[in-house]
Amino acid sequence: MSHGEPVTSGGEANPLLVEVTRGDMVESRHRASFAVCDMEGNVHLCAGDIEGAVYARSALKPIQAIALVESGAADAFELSDAEVALACASHNGEPRHVEAVAQWLARIGLGETDLECAAHLPYHEASAMALIRAGEAPTQLHNNCSGKHTGFLTVARHLGHDTKGYIRLEHPVQQTIFGIVESMTGLDLAGAPKGIDGCGIPVIGVPLGNLALAMARFADPSDQPDRRQRAVARISRAMAAEPFMVAGSGGFCTEAIMASGGRALVKTGAEGFYCGAIPEQGLGIALKIDDGATRAAQNLMARLLRHLGVLDDNALALMTAPLEHPVFNRAQRKVGVVRRPADCAF
Repeated sequence: MSHGEPVTSGGEANPLLVEVTRGDMVESRHRASFAVCDMEGNVHLCAGDIEGAVYARSALKPIQAIALVESGAADAFELSDAEVALACASHNGEPRHVEAVAQWLARIGLGETDLECAAHLPYHEASAMALIRAGEAPTQLHNNCSGKHTGFLTVARHLGHDTKGYIRLEHPVQQTIFGIVESMTGLDLAGAPKGIDGCGIPVIGVPLGNLALAMARFADPSDQPDRRQRAVARISRAMAAEPFMVAGSGGFCTEAIMASGGRALVKTGAEGFYCGAIPEQGLGIALKIDDGATRAAQNLMARLLRHLGVLDDNALALMTAPLEHPVFNRAQRKVGVVRRPADCAF
């Protein structure tokens, strides 16, 4: 990769890129790294260590979804844009998400118990409270990754693979996805660090810069085989057309896609990771907050989208997490703000 001018702290530690105030002082500071690059590997903007391996977690879902389309499974089961977007989603578990996943599973001849992602309460507070009031327990359908897992099951059904154990690295579906990740990141990942994600699937340690490269190739797949280009175009279209499915009410990804008119395709991952694709500029973004703070990751991604010109101040002001994200106390009184440090270059 060729590097653009970095934003660095001058030392080995990643720079302080986000700070949180309370009253008259800065209470917390977040170190971070990020890379913005094109599909040729040219780094347009970066900060901190972009060569160390990180887990992209759920931010990699749009790349993983390539298998769903490229395999022919999406066409075979006549998936809608909403369903393809759900395959990329970390959704809130709102009724629209849950019902869509249930209907999709039924169409491929499977059900909620075939999902190996386990259950958790919906992220959407009103939906969680509705379940509790009804005396109902959450199911796998409410898991924020149920759409992705249904996508994996759809590939398995289409290709005739066993649907049991589809989350294991050695399963043919995961091996197919592993190959796609290698191709999009431009790396042999056989010896890469490996772990297990919160939903049970494998996670692969990849240098931050190469994750930005993967998203750049997602933004501009023109150097990819025709089948890959068509798959990426379909996924991009689905995310832009159905942003609610990607996250849900108040979700940063949903709001960023909507506010940009689909010009920015943004996906969060756990532990302070975000990826993004800017198709009109052919750029990919990957960022990691060292301490895993979501508030800092959203702030940094918002600033990068503004810097790249795909979100203006008016659009950002309408989002739940704007450039200067307010900090509220329990009485909903504003007591501080999540913001850019004064000495940060952008």
